[in-house]
Amino acid sequence: MIKNLTDKDFAKETATGVTLTDFWATWCPPCRMQGPIVEELDKEMGDQVKFTKMDVDENQATPMSFGIMSIPTLIVKKDGKVVDKLVGLHSKDQLKAVLAQYTN
Repeated sequence: MIKNLTDKDFAKETATGVTLTDFWATWCPPCRMQGPIVEELDKEMGDQVKFTKMDVDENQATPMSFGIMSIPTLIVKKDGKVVDKLVGLHSKDQLKAVLAQYTN
């Protein structure tokens, strides 16, 4: 299940293993298209990757710390370190290929 993160719990929740965080906002049409793709991946890869989301309007410190200027932006972390940053809408196949680099 995809967990909604806040500025307070982001570091702790993404500190271990492989995590993908979807930075989004309710008013963003591409974000609304990206959400279901991330949900599908969670069902398929949830045992290997922890999927999370963060609303950039409600939580501004974390997106600012990563220099996020446009959404959707997806941040992939492995054991607490950022290993990939994807800006814009991405297909399920594109995301699977990126995540496969860190889960094998």
